[in-house]
Amino acid sequence: MTDPFPRLVDHVRGLRHDMLPASAVERMKVFILDTLGVGAAGANGTNLAAMNALVEGWGRGDDARVWGSQARLPAPSAAFVNAYRIHSLEFDCLHERAVLHPMAAILAAVIAYGDRRASQGRPVSGRAMIAACVAGVDVATFLGFAARGPVRFFRPSTAGGFGAAAAVANLAGYDAELTANTLGIQYSQTSGTMQAHVEGSPCLGLQVGFASRAGIVSADLAAAGFTGPRDILTGRHGYFRLFEADRFEIDGEIDRIGREFQVEEMAHKPFPSGRLTHGAVHALMLLQEKLGFAADDMRAFECFVPQLVARLVGRPDVPSPEPNYAKLCIPFVAATFLRRGAVDVAGFLGRETLDDPATHAIAARVTVVEDDNPDPNAMTPQRFRLTLADGSVHELTLDHVLGHPKAALSREQHLAKFRAAWRSGGLAADAGDRLVALVDGLEAVSDISELSGMLGRR
Repeated sequence: MTDPFPRLVDHVRGLRHDMLPASAVERMKVFILDTLGVGAAGANGTNLAAMNALVEGWGRGDDARVWGSQARLPAPSAAFVNAYRIHSLEFDCLHERAVLHPMAAILAAVIAYGDRRASQGRPVSGRAMIAACVAGVDVATFLGFAARGPVRFFRPSTAGGFGAAAAVANLAGYDAELTANTLGIQYSQTSGTMQAHVEGSPCLGLQVGFASRAGIVSADLAAAGFTGPRDILTGRHGYFRLFEADRFEIDGEIDRIGREFQVEEMAHKPFPSGRLTHGAVHALMLLQEKLGFAADDMRAFECFVPQLVARLVGRPDVPSPEPNYAKLCIPFVAATFLRRGAVDVAGFLGRETLDDPATHAIAARVTVVEDDNPDPNAMTPQRFRLTLADGSVHELTLDHVLGHPKAALSREQHLAKFRAAWRSGGLAADAGDRLVALVDGLEAVSDISELSGMLGRR
């Protein structure tokens, strides 16, 4: 078995913007903007004001901006808060094959590091930012798609943290030794439990914050002369042995590194709910377009889904769910779409919507059934059966859910999502327009702290 660690180190150390195909650059700009928009919407995250006050008490500094405010903190603390904002609403992009949201931890770390560098008079360029984010996504997603067993730990935190560390090491221009130490130290900080997902706890987003913060801390410790373990992936106590229960495939996957850029396989999340709930919403959208039925016309809606979907979001509806639980519950999310005509940020914010009896009455008519797909990491295909009050039965199968590269959002849909998220964060519309223009022309940006500057303007 090949040890993948040297190959990953070389990829992180050597990747530069001029080595990337135009398609990878364009897709990364799409998901940088998407992630920044979701980060703006994260102003609605659980207990955000308390978090901001708490983190400022840990220590102030001029390094990096806290999005949505004029506050500045040491870069690790800013990355922690901003990564939490990105993932707190379950709205950030993902890589389906890797079962992973990589950009939350990566982008928060990259921008905080870029802010720090700007404060030191050594700004990071947009070209460097793009390459660093691509390197980070490649490392994080490799850890996901090389795994063969069911998800055991929370990959946006575990694998996402490696992506953040890799991206910062790339931005810092580290050689192979410093890059290896950064990733080794990151492994020593790696954590993230699925129990928070099961319970719908806000700790889910906090774990992504921990990972982003750790990415910067790992790089700083390496620069200070600390060394990390090296056999961190396939060693006796390595990542794949412990976090993936010794079920992984290296030789068939490591050759993708440097030949394929995984940002091109990233998917949008058109709705602020668990990605695995999106198939039900997409199916209902298509069926309503075809049949024109209303919620009261629906007798039953059955969702036949792979084991990953059933296990993570096939949970029962409960009468008074917490927001994070509701977003990860197919019956509630499907009922929210039928009740409100949309699945948006506002639909999960207040008790009026979360406790709405009509929504829960619709949810009672939605069932989730695990199909016989043997792949523990498959998200599709998903099959749906709608029974209407007149007794008619209508079936639909989705091989790709809206937002997947093969069912991609258009440029107009992408910008509509960004602008709606931006508005929900209470930020100035003109700053949002300027941010779109900055990201569109990111290769010409000489200082990426301009991006975070847009997120502080109300």
